[in-house]
Amino acid sequence: MGTGGQPPRVAEDEVEFTAIRAAGPGGQNVNKVSTAVRLRFDIATSSLPDLVKQRLLALSDQRISADGVVQIKAQSTRSQEQNKAEALARLQDLVDSCAHVPKPRRPTRPSASARRQRVDSKTTRGRTKRLRGRVGGDDN
Repeated sequence: MGTGGQPPRVAEDEVEFTAIRAAGPGGQNVNKVSTAVRLRFDIATSSLPDLVKQRLLALSDQRISADGVVQIKAQSTRSQEQNKAEALARLQDLVDSCAHVPKPRRPTRPSASARRQRVDSKTTRGRTKRLRGRVGGDDN
């Protein structure tokens, strides 16, 4: 997987859709019509690159089961096709987030001026706090 390339696309034939009844308000439409969609995507058997598969399986996401199956439920619209498209887009976002490899951090050290500035600010703060002490001697 090179840098600057396109993230891998999820093949629609690797995704299993199930129509279910939506929860929540909606009257008869909710009670009679199965417009919500449950998407199932098996990471291990997919055609995604191995690196992306490993990163997906390593995620601590509640949508990914212990056996490596992504389950996404979409029920925001009254159209089954729109819910299907939304579920697929959410799966693609999840894959895209794992396809992006962050640039490794190179450890750096604070500069001499930064260290000096830190010590100076600590000294100034100490002086300020010392001035807040009791006025006078030890006459408890």
